[in-house]
Amino acid sequence: MSDILKKLEGGDRRSIGRANEVVEEVLNDPTLFDPIFQGMLGDDSVVRMRCADVAEKVTARHPEYLEPYKQALIERVARIEQQEVRWHVAQMIPRLDWSAHQRAVVVEILTEYLDDPSKIVKTFAMQALADLAEEDASLRAQVIELLEGLTESGSPAMRSRGRKLLARLRPQT
Repeated sequence: MSDILKKLEGGDRRSIGRANEVVEEVLNDPTLFDPIFQGMLGDDSVVRMRCADVAEKVTARHPEYLEPYKQALIERVARIEQQEVRWHVAQMIPRLDWSAHQRAVVVEILTEYLDDPSKIVKTFAMQALADLAEEDASLRAQVIELLEGLTESGSPAMRSRGRKLLARLRPQT
């Protein structure tokens, strides 16, 4: 295990541990992004979660770091069932430019996330779908329909987020 991943070991999934310290290290040395990305695919659920947290925070400032990993993100990382990984994946997906085929795949992934047991995963998936629909008008009707259903039946946080997202996506009359 690389030194950077060792900093993310220990404790349990209720703590981000030294993740914020690692974020700063990766921002100062982008070559460290690779072991962080690979850590999301590892066996240790605590390291996997913290790597997802680091990757999400780093790519919020530098989405281009994720570009070489796009395919692995949607083929491997997005398929991990761990909720903490999924909600970070949902945050990262809209930061990338996707081909038409890839966009169809990410919409399918995010739609599957709407069935996740975690309300946080569902809420971040709603946000990601709305972000994608803002960039791609061809998705708008499908996403609006999904959001309308979730706004009626979801948790209080999902209903609140859904109302805000629908207000952004619906044509203003």
